[in-house]
Amino acid sequence: MGKKREIQCPPPAELPAPEEIDVEGILRSFLSGETDIVCVLGPTASGKTRYAVALARKFAGLGTEAEIISADSRQVYRGMDIGTGKDLVEYGEIPYHLIDIVPAGTRYSLYDYQRDFEEAYKDIRERGRLPIICGGTGLYIQAALSGFSLPEIPPDEALRESLEQEDIEELREKLLELRPVTDQSILESKRRTIRALEVALYENEHPEVRRADYTEKKAYYIGTLVSREDRTARIDRRLEERLAEGMVEEVKGLLDAGVDSSVLMGYGLEYKFITQYILGINSYEEMKTLLGTAIHQFAKRQMTWFRGMERKGVRIHWTLV
Repeated sequence: MGKKREIQCPPPAELPAPEEIDVEGILRSFLSGETDIVCVLGPTASGKTRYAVALARKFAGLGTEAEIISADSRQVYRGMDIGTGKDLVEYGEIPYHLIDIVPAGTRYSLYDYQRDFEEAYKDIRERGRLPIICGGTGLYIQAALSGFSLPEIPPDEALRESLEQEDIEELREKLLELRPVTDQSILESKRRTIRALEVALYENEHPEVRRADYTEKKAYYIGTLVSREDRTARIDRRLEERLAEGMVEEVKGLLDAGVDSSVLMGYGLEYKFITQYILGINSYEEMKTLLGTAIHQFAKRQMTWFRGMERKGVRIHWTLV
């Protein structure tokens, strides 16, 4: 018998090199007009909020007040606190924006976020303060800072009714033929996949809808960096803490308040797997295992997105936290 061939797994991609952040230099850049906004980004459980708040306090100590604009696709919803990790106590005296602005279950799109971000950004700048956008939703960060306005695409009920007759695999294939999908959580929800198809089809028929209505922001990007081992440990520890804090009860409360289970599952991660547990689809231990795995995978996808930004020319200053 011949030798058994060993399968060689590729080594994991190297983490970016950390650097010291020159806070005074960033402030000088802002005051001179070279920088419009500071962007703090990073994967889940990397300490983004804590870092952004500490940064805002340093700017205040140097004579310029700062305010934080959230770039989290789920923290906009009221009542979704533990599962989204709002940790509002971390902000202390630092003002924040775009958190708790719509009820859970409300349809809130990327278009809505871009509009609301622009209003918050202008308000902060007009008051002479420094805006810090902070979050892990790369698509929201891109929409906020790119300068291109997204179309407010009206719902097409006839198209939705037609697409509802197809299974989710067929819908995924159709969507991926039209455009790449960077937010993989969209593909986990039939409702969100249908909406993404609706938008993609509309934009294909109306190529003029994306316009440079907003000013492209001159951002200074800071990435919060943790080792893979630390990130894994933080995610596991945080999941246990949130379950102990009442995350299951939070989801039960949303269901009892009338939020549709399919909508909750469409929010992904905690809300998907805990809703499935409450509905009896999975056991508690199955829910914990599936959810933990999904969060780890999500963190990897976030880092892939951010490294992709760098490949496209965005300079991210990574710092250990």
